Amino acid sequence: MEINGYTRTCGLIGNPVEHTMSPFIHNTLAHMLSHNLAYVPFHVEQGQVPDAVKGAYALNLLGLNVTVPYKSEVMASICQIDDLAKKIGAVNTLVRVEGGFKGYNTDMPGLYRAMCSEGIRIEGEDVVLLGAGGAARAVAFLCASKNVARVYLLNRSLAKALAVAKEVNEKTGKECIYPMALSDYRSLPDKKFLAIQATSVGMYPNMDKAVIEDQEFYQKIHTGYDLIYRPSETKFMKMVKEQDGKAFHGLKMLLYQGIIAYELWNKLSVPEETALEVYQALKEKMEL
Repeated sequence: MEINGYTRTCGLIGNPVEHTMSPFIHNTLAHMLSHNLAYVPFHVEQGQVPDAVKGAYALNLLGLNVTVPYKSEVMASICQIDDLAKKIGAVNTLVRVEGGFKGYNTDMPGLYRAMCSEGIRIEGEDVVLLGAGGAARAVAFLCASKNVARVYLLNRSLAKALAVAKEVNEKTGKECIYPMALSDYRSLPDKKFLAIQATSVGMYPNMDKAVIEDQEFYQKIHTGYDLIYRPSETKFMKMVKEQDGKAFHGLKMLLYQGIIAYELWNKLSVPEETALEVYQALKEKMEL
């Protein structure tokens, strides 16, 4: 692509940003869709987020992604915020509007589209959600918004699970999140579940671990979705498959959160066949 005076710029702010795959996703999309758009990462030091957002607007950037550790901090520097992002308390996409940027959370819609792409439905399902950190909390909001039947939220710290369940149930006006201590997994109802693994357990370099390592637990799982995408098969996924369940990693979530951001910036819909082409290119790039 030729960079010229008509090229629109998008980017990523975070710390660190050196190993991000976002430029590959967005620049590949721009190439495939013949858009005059360039996407670059910006390393922003602690305390500089307000200046970075103000500068991005002054430089006429079309939009920004936001990564750790600034997804909550950036909310003080934007002029509008989407309802889902407000409930979750985290923003990962800024879209240029009059006078500043509007904040969105595309992580959870990205997860939803990723699961739909794999043929996974969550509406009306009973879900086991592993973890109560930031990612799990956002997944709990997604599940509530998509009318799951029940979410059994399992976490090592029961107090943290209770806090997340209380917040999500109150903010959504539903009583669908049921907190449990991780060690109480044997008391789950005797049925099959969709399980979403939202902890960092199993991520490189601790690839030989799973948050629960009892085969009895995995006998209750018909489908397992791990938010981790490296390694491409976590121990959680292996144990799901060993009990004849289906298992998926989180690379499509990474893809679709980016695609949704791209759609918001450019006011369009990316065709599914294009999304799958980018997915194949992304897997090759990451050697997965």
